[in-house]
Amino acid sequence: MPTPIRKTLLAFPLLSLAIAAPGFAQPAPPAVTVEQPQRRDLTEWEEHIARLEPSARVELRPRVSGLVEQVHFRDGQIVRAGDLLFTLDWRPFEIAVQSAEAERDGARARLELARQEIRRTLPLIERRIAPEAQLDARRAAERQAEAALADAEARLRQAQLELTWTEVRAPQPGRASDRRVDAGNLVQAGQTPLTTILTLDPIYASFDLSEADYLRLARDGGARQDAAAPEIRLRLADETEWHRTGRLDFLDTELRPRSGTLRARALLPNPGLFLTPGVFARLRLPAGQGERLLVPDAAIAADQASRVVMTVAEDGTVVAKPVTLGPLVDGLRVVREGLSPRDRVITAGLHLARPGARVTAEAKAPDGRLAAATR
Repeated sequence: MPTPIRKTLLAFPLLSLAIAAPGFAQPAPPAVTVEQPQRRDLTEWEEHIARLEPSARVELRPRVSGLVEQVHFRDGQIVRAGDLLFTLDWRPFEIAVQSAEAERDGARARLELARQEIRRTLPLIERRIAPEAQLDARRAAERQAEAALADAEARLRQAQLELTWTEVRAPQPGRASDRRVDAGNLVQAGQTPLTTILTLDPIYASFDLSEADYLRLARDGGARQDAAAPEIRLRLADETEWHRTGRLDFLDTELRPRSGTLRARALLPNPGLFLTPGVFARLRLPAGQGERLLVPDAAIAADQASRVVMTVAEDGTVVAKPVTLGPLVDGLRVVREGLSPRDRVITAGLHLARPGARVTAEAKAPDGRLAAATR
């Protein structure tokens, strides 16, 4: 028993000497690279997935029934407004016009006869040879003849109109689909589909806005009917540049209750008809304009609730600042809220920084070299 007690007593003086030794050095704080946020005057864009749609779609159907005599276009052809597409057998309609003309001529003859009878009756009434009731009957017959003539002229105009409908023409310019009937087929008025014409210049790009995107657009004034339509940019899947431009054309009246999104639509020129309905594209909608702060995307960290940026205070202490982020611009992330231009943001050595800990900050110069270290 005496031996263990002596060993323990000898250990305490050695430990005391080690703690009290003046040459014992504390470990240096870890070194991190810091930068101040870049300040740029730019237009901030929000990206959406859009689907191209025709600005107009017409399903062409005949307005009269008849036999298709000839088809005057090729499947998929670009047509202009008024181009002849189908010709129906016009002979029955020409006969109907001739019959209506005969009815009109007969009505004119009956009207002239009624007027002549009135002229012959007037002297007899003045001499009191014929009763006035006879004049009243002749005038009633005149009015009936006038009505019959008006009806005959209306029937003639209807027959002439139906005769013109035997030529089915394009109501507007666009690209015609394939023909649904060939020459020799009978078609029914208003029922038989002939072809479909899609107007491709201009063309629509439809997309969905989230509630947050809509509120941002509305606060900027882009959702008002009297405001100038915001400019949009568009690129296809195999394109890298946003060289296609257009204007916001339409916002739906309410958000869909299930998805919480609002249907929106942009209008783009398409003079070469290269853009085709059904194609998906990426669309940019302006989300704001002015001076923005930007930091490298690698400087953004995440906690359980939000995105944070690690900064270094004047005394070398690490401070985590929650931020509201925007889109990427030239590899840099837009910071909408949470940072000031004077903050020193940790861009390298982020894994060594802990909130509340002390670090050695090495400022990064614009040429990429590190300046003198500061704490």
